[in-house]
Amino acid sequence: MRADRLVSLLLLLQQRQRVTAAEVAEELEVSERTARRDLEALSVAGLPVYAERGRGGGWRLLGGGRTDLSGLSADEARALFLVAGPAPATPELKAALRKLVRALPEPLRQRAEASASSVIVDPGGWGQVRRHTRPVHLDALQAAAADGVQVRLGYTDRGGKPSVRVVHPLGVAMKGTVWYLVAGTDDGLRTFRVNRVRSVEPTGDPVVRPDGFDLADTWRHVVDTVDRLRSPAAVSGLAEPELVEALRWMFERQVDVGAPGADGRVPVTVRGQRVERLAAQLAGFGRRLEITDPPEARHHLLRLGEELTAVYGGPGDRLPPSRSTQGRSRAHRSDRQRTG
Repeated sequence: MRADRLVSLLLLLQQRQRVTAAEVAEELEVSERTARRDLEALSVAGLPVYAERGRGGGWRLLGGGRTDLSGLSADEARALFLVAGPAPATPELKAALRKLVRALPEPLRQRAEASASSVIVDPGGWGQVRRHTRPVHLDALQAAAADGVQVRLGYTDRGGKPSVRVVHPLGVAMKGTVWYLVAGTDDGLRTFRVNRVRSVEPTGDPVVRPDGFDLADTWRHVVDTVDRLRSPAAVSGLAEPELVEALRWMFERQVDVGAPGADGRVPVTVRGQRVERLAAQLAGFGRRLEITDPPEARHHLLRLGEELTAVYGGPGDRLPPSRSTQGRSRAHRSDRQRTG
């Protein structure tokens, strides 16, 4: 979330008794989806923002909208900067955030500001929808990353094997509804699922940060690597321009779009786990998306077409020609009349 939108959203919650995502979207000039995501991010980060479900519901700031934002507690101030995140902000925006925590002692203020460079909130998921549960040790790991203190980490891997190791917390990131710790280890940079952490014990030793380390760049590399591992198959084709947005909506990060060619069609590449599944997903676009590669995708589409024709190709099942087909037929008849 951008820092200016964060401040505007908090002040809007303070000013009104209740707001809906639609009202926030209109006020801040963002999409309703972005507004809802920002409100959820505030709540997840620990700020006193909560949702009221059902008819007449909305989002409220604890205290009926009368909370004095300049008197935030130390933990709430740190959460504020955690939500603001590492995105660059203008000096005016940074000054606005400092004013919101001016009532805090200077050491606590510095700790809150340090949190802005120690967390990534990434709302995109790994293709799964889960109910969010805040991990038990998340706050301790956020604090260790912000304070730059090594921790002795008790962890259980995906196979259920427990271990204890000393790590250098560099930041935490939320992917969908799952939190991850990015940390330095004896084997280099590693990511740990926070919900698999069993214990966190600060050692008192300072964190050693790699030269030039940037949490946002590191997390983008992690996401790209995982996407490639999860999506080893790719299908390429040529799409009519109006299909591009639909493909982006369906496949999100898993689709690459090129520049339109001479015929106006747009080259696209969609990634996934299996070629057959991708071909089946893309078959619904019909002739508006021509699959060009790999050959097995074209063969799979051919088999699908033959199976569908066998089931629905009877005389009573034939559809009337589409408008585009009718237009081509009329043009063909006119050509024959002119040449005749």
